[in-house]
Amino acid sequence: MSAVIESTAVPAMGAGRLFNAYVQEARAECVRYLRNPGFLLPTLLFPSVFYVMFGIVLAHGNGPDAARYLLASYGTFGVMAPGLFGFGVSLALERDTGLLTLKRALPMPPGAYLAGKMCMALLVAAIVATLLLLLAVFAAHVPMPPSRIAAFYLVEIVGVLPFCALGLLVGTLVKGQGAPGIVNLVYLPMAFLSGLWFPLSMMPETLRSIAPLWPAYHLDRLALAAVGLGEGGLATHVLVLLVFTVAFVAIAARRLRRHG
Repeated sequence: MSAVIESTAVPAMGAGRLFNAYVQEARAECVRYLRNPGFLLPTLLFPSVFYVMFGIVLAHGNGPDAARYLLASYGTFGVMAPGLFGFGVSLALERDTGLLTLKRALPMPPGAYLAGKMCMALLVAAIVATLLLLLAVFAAHVPMPPSRIAAFYLVEIVGVLPFCALGLLVGTLVKGQGAPGIVNLVYLPMAFLSGLWFPLSMMPETLRSIAPLWPAYHLDRLALAAVGLGEGGLATHVLVLLVFTVAFVAIAARRLRRHG
């Protein structure tokens, strides 16, 4: 019997095929979302249009650092969307339609599904950061030396990962049809309460005191430091974002194992 089992067993996937499986899944996810205007256009246009309005047209009367400050804030606002919507909404829909079950049945590495979505979110975050940097440098005339540009890219692109983890968790909690509304109920209040639309100094003390509860607040602090407006304590913000990411992924993975 053991000889029969060994003769019919599927051979283990080699390192080359394993790597190619991850690459192909990442490619498929990126192409799928880049061809979806309902996802791509709002994700790219919202932060860019807001920056044009408030960071260029209306920022001249708010001081010389207004355009720089809003570059960090709208950069954070922009990279939240690929993680929350790319993971949260799509995972909820794919669970409802059975696509997630089908992917689990395919001869592909279990981690390729999540890795593909993560690569998609990183790519879209890079596009958002590029658009905002072009507007800031060439339209708002924000002085950004190469070191600042590199720091901004690093913060915003890697900073999408906590929101991928949060989106993953939301996608395990809600049904497909209600996912867009639930994600918006997370996305928009978090942006407001983290000080991305208005400086925290303009908010009541009660709202200022709870701002550190949101991952967007900590990413915004890092983005402000990247553009030259930081206040220190960067290691703390990085640690908090890391804790958020690990916690969200752990809870989501447990729910996926138990509920699919």
